[in-house]
Amino acid sequence: MADNTFEIDDTSLYKKICGKNDENIRTIESLMGVEIMPRGNTLIVQGEGGKEVKALNILHILGDYLEAKEDSFEVSPFELKYLTNAIAEGKKIKPDDINRLKVAIAESGKTITPKTLNQARYMTSIQNSAITFGIGPAGTGKTYLAVVLALKYFLQGRVKRIVLTRPAVEAGESLGFLPGDLIQKINPYLRPLYDALFDLLSFDKVSKLIEEGSIEIAPLAYMRGRTLNNSFIILDEAQNTTKSQMKMFLTRLGVNSRFVITGDVTQIDLESPGQSGLLHSARLLKHIDEIDFIYFQKEDISRHPVVEKVVAAYEKKGHSD
Repeated sequence: MADNTFEIDDTSLYKKICGKNDENIRTIESLMGVEIMPRGNTLIVQGEGGKEVKALNILHILGDYLEAKEDSFEVSPFELKYLTNAIAEGKKIKPDDINRLKVAIAESGKTITPKTLNQARYMTSIQNSAITFGIGPAGTGKTYLAVVLALKYFLQGRVKRIVLTRPAVEAGESLGFLPGDLIQKINPYLRPLYDALFDLLSFDKVSKLIEEGSIEIAPLAYMRGRTLNNSFIILDEAQNTTKSQMKMFLTRLGVNSRFVITGDVTQIDLESPGQSGLLHSARLLKHIDEIDFIYFQKEDISRHPVVEKVVAAYEKKGHSD
């Protein structure tokens, strides 16, 4: 059994690496099959078959990751599990690849950073490409991070408005079955987009921006016939677009605008799932340089840990509904 030691001079950083009641090192022990013993400001790692070397690498990367964060920051169970599993699988992780992409929303005092490499690639692609597709399961941050960057672009004056849209197809329902006027009808379909906005800005601020037209939230059908200039446009739940709807939407792109299209191809609610505009565009447009496709995996799910297990269970059975 090989021994490796990891010394940390910074007492505060040492405590953050260990976690409350040593929860972080217990997690690494469990996931890696090693034993980690705290001794003063040193962690002694014992393991076999090279596991101790990988565990030591995890501790070094975790230290670099935490050192770049604010003093009050504590690594979440999801982030620790992701970093540990990724390194155990041999992925090359540089903490700066994640930390450098942080976005500060001054109005709410929130700072948002990607939690996984795919989230970091996604945020990079959105900022570098005219059109970015984010495809993957629920809970991977596709919509939320797109809204974060939309607000960044708007608040910095890089675009004049934000447009948020979804196709009005969900779980076999249609707008016609919902009571009330248009706003009441579309709200259930657009609720996730509102939720992301309200998490980042106050209710009054969001309401004011919507009233003055700086933020527009509407069903996809309302995009027809328009050219969207100087705008940041997010098409959510794109797996429920038809081929013609997707073509219509993509051809709305105007000058100084940016499109982000998000969707989960395992959650298609169309009567003919094979006709999904998202599936079709992923095949048709993958070789265009100005368009990026980022594919998220169940490992990117940052909701409750059980959500990843639910997704994995459905994938194992091959269910798509």
